[in-house]
Amino acid sequence: MSIAVKETIGASQVPSPFWALSGEASLQQLGSSSQGLTEEEASRRLEANAGRRLGGRQRTTALVLFLSQFKSPIILLLVFAAGLSLFLGERVEALIIFLIVFVSGLLGFWQEHGAADAVEKLLAVVQIKTNVRREGKSLEITLERIVPGDIVLLSAGDVIPGDCLVLESNVLTVDEAALTGETFPSEKSPGTLSKETVLSQRTNFLYLGTHVVSGSA
Repeated sequence: MSIAVKETIGASQVPSPFWALSGEASLQQLGSSSQGLTEEEASRRLEANAGRRLGGRQRTTALVLFLSQFKSPIILLLVFAAGLSLFLGERVEALIIFLIVFVSGLLGFWQEHGAADAVEKLLAVVQIKTNVRREGKSLEITLERIVPGDIVLLSAGDVIPGDCLVLESNVLTVDEAALTGETFPSEKSPGTLSKETVLSQRTNFLYLGTHVVSGSA
């Protein structure tokens, strides 16, 4: 059993990071309990956290995606060459280069936009779900509906749906290789750690996107 929090990887931004708090203190700070949130409170928090949810995805706008196509060194070099040609009076050459840059950017935008649409459609079909406890009952919800204060129930194979503090565990190990570079799974258990504890040694804390190798919580 663990509790979902909204936490940063560094410790300097907050006076008391969750890994330095007891389970009871964390529950109190997040306005939750071992029985979980009520459905009414969970809905209120979901609305309040719209746009910055634990598992939310923020899509780049079409304009930003299009403009990002012109940031590569090669494109910038071509733009410089076109500007130089224009300065020297070579208008035809400058126009050709600008046209090449524009078409290249348009093709890149079309490919990336299409890929983003495909990913969104795939995620809509294959939604990641997790188990939480609300009002004392276990239920399965999509990752996007988890809010700070939710009691998350984890078992082997589960993806960690958000940054969580471990409240109870049973031989829990988690793959954190993407964060720490460690080859072997990290053992996790309840407890209170120093605020200065480095990421790789936060044995009572779980991070979004990592996954459970064995045990439960």
